[in-house]
Amino acid sequence: MGDDAAAIERFRALLRIPTVSRSDPAHEDREAFARFRAAVAGLYPLVHQRLELELIDGGSLLYRWPGLGTGRPSVLMAHHDVVPADEPGWRHEPFAADVSDGRVWGRGALDDKGALVAMLEAVEARLRDGFTPAAYLYLFSGANEETFGGGAEHAVDLLTERGVRPGLVLDEGGAVASDAFPGLEGDIAFVGVAEKGLAGILLTVEKPGGHAATPVRGGATTTLARAILRLEQHPPPARLSAPAAAMLRAIAPRARGLQRRLFAHPVRYRRALARALARRGGEGEAIVRTTRAVTRLTGSAGDNIIAERATATINARIAIDSSVEQTAAEVRQAIDDDQVSVDVQYGNDPSPVSPSAGPEWDRLVGVIERQFPQAIAAPYVMMQASDSRHFARISDTVYRFLPFELSAAERGTIHAIDESIRIDTWVRAIAFFDALVGEL
Repeated sequence: MGDDAAAIERFRALLRIPTVSRSDPAHEDREAFARFRAAVAGLYPLVHQRLELELIDGGSLLYRWPGLGTGRPSVLMAHHDVVPADEPGWRHEPFAADVSDGRVWGRGALDDKGALVAMLEAVEARLRDGFTPAAYLYLFSGANEETFGGGAEHAVDLLTERGVRPGLVLDEGGAVASDAFPGLEGDIAFVGVAEKGLAGILLTVEKPGGHAATPVRGGATTTLARAILRLEQHPPPARLSAPAAAMLRAIAPRARGLQRRLFAHPVRYRRALARALARRGGEGEAIVRTTRAVTRLTGSAGDNIIAERATATINARIAIDSSVEQTAAEVRQAIDDDQVSVDVQYGNDPSPVSPSAGPEWDRLVGVIERQFPQAIAAPYVMMQASDSRHFARISDTVYRFLPFELSAAERGTIHAIDESIRIDTWVRAIAFFDALVGEL
């Protein structure tokens, strides 16, 4: 794959550009996004010269690589915006792209510039070798994925107008993990066949306020706190969905004893498995139910003022057998208090489920198993939201997989401090994309 050291320097150059998405676009550094686009054109000249580029929604990139005309087109995706890195405690400056301990450190190393740059490296090398894909290949890189912006949605609108119906669509999502489930032996390559829905729900309590020296029982903040506790005490029901059952069946050969028997027959033991996964909390619980996290709280403007209005923001990740409407109803039922208003601020239902069988699945899994021979592939439901959910409008085979071997600790740095990637892991990702492009 050429000079790995030079590739790493190109990766570092793009990591240093702080393409940070913020919920308020007025606070974004749009010049940084322009510098990123210019840097991509300079670092990957053949991609820029030979692929047709369209700027979508002011900053998202849609490349079109003309193929030989046989077969359905494919779409490879990876966004280039990143979440803020304002938290203290980073061992290396988040936009310095330092190399240390065999790793490249920086915001976006895993989410999602690591995949994007590996993809660009593979495509540039293929162009240099004179390769032409059998069918048209699109590369899409969103500039506002982290803030649920419209880049991907507008790209899909454009492709819809042009009658483009992709076969394989691949975006970020699962990875090659060795520690996803206790008791499993060996690596599992988790491939997302769907993703949970998303809802932002605002809880609001309005009551008389006043001076903190003369508090009143049952004020706005007390009522809101009681509502939040009720949410935790009354979680949504735990159910084993069809994709979750398919995942357990696929990973059963890596389990032992009773766990292997349960995983091998997930439909037969679905209630027991749902209860067991829910009790684990964290990723286990997220597999079997809608999750609700209270992420923001507001009260009064001063320490000595009793709040007249208190709010809490719930970030809900919706199980694939549920909906935004059902999730809001479950929140109201759990709180059971007319003093608390429950309002959906935004949301989308879970994505459709792509098949874990058939030619597109087999093609993707074949590349995964050749590049990661120590792993077995398994379908799963992605907990987070990605730009790929929009592509389900024009493709029945949308998958989510990062070609990275990641430990639980490494996965934990996504959206957190000390995000980094092992250099050997990233270089293998280039080989993965090279092999995949060769199949398209």
